[in-house]
Amino acid sequence: MAQVVDTSDFRPGLKIKWEGGMWTILECSHHKMGRGGAIVRGKLRNLETGSSVEQSFKSGERFERVIFDEKPAQYQYKDGDDYVFMDLETFDQVYLPGEILGDAIKYLIDNLEVSFDMYEGRVMGIELPKSVELEVTDTPPGFKGDTASGGGKPAATQTGLVVTVPFFVENGEYIVVDTRTGEYLERAKRGNGV
Repeated sequence: MAQVVDTSDFRPGLKIKWEGGMWTILECSHHKMGRGGAIVRGKLRNLETGSSVEQSFKSGERFERVIFDEKPAQYQYKDGDDYVFMDLETFDQVYLPGEILGDAIKYLIDNLEVSFDMYEGRVMGIELPKSVELEVTDTPPGFKGDTASGGGKPAATQTGLVVTVPFFVENGEYIVVDTRTGEYLERAKRGNGV
């Protein structure tokens, strides 16, 4: 039996069937209109094509939720426009295009263990761990006294992801980044993947 959700259930990461395709919600915001009902504005990405759209929905609109089976996998390397993973059950190599992976590519480091999102035998995307350790490759130097301001500075990582970090973080250090929000969590205790 299909699980049905409505617009009040919308949150980033929710996957729904809409317009004949499967979509994941990237962003959503609820808006109350002056007279009448509320609307939900959302940005969605098609799981089969990788294309994104912005759409408004009436409050209370109902959708079938897409629930995936998960299968363990490990990221291996990039090959042209594809990202190569190893299925940890069959040890087969699986090539996935960047469009399907979306922002997940900003967190892919060698040997990172992920889960394939499987639907009717097809890989529709990946599920990342909650956090990953990334090496800081480019950040301006901190200065004495900067810590008092409580701000931060931009830091580029080995994957190209730019994160705001505290002033004391330097090039070559490893940091823990939340894969759901893209935010700095802490300095890494060691210099390899989580």
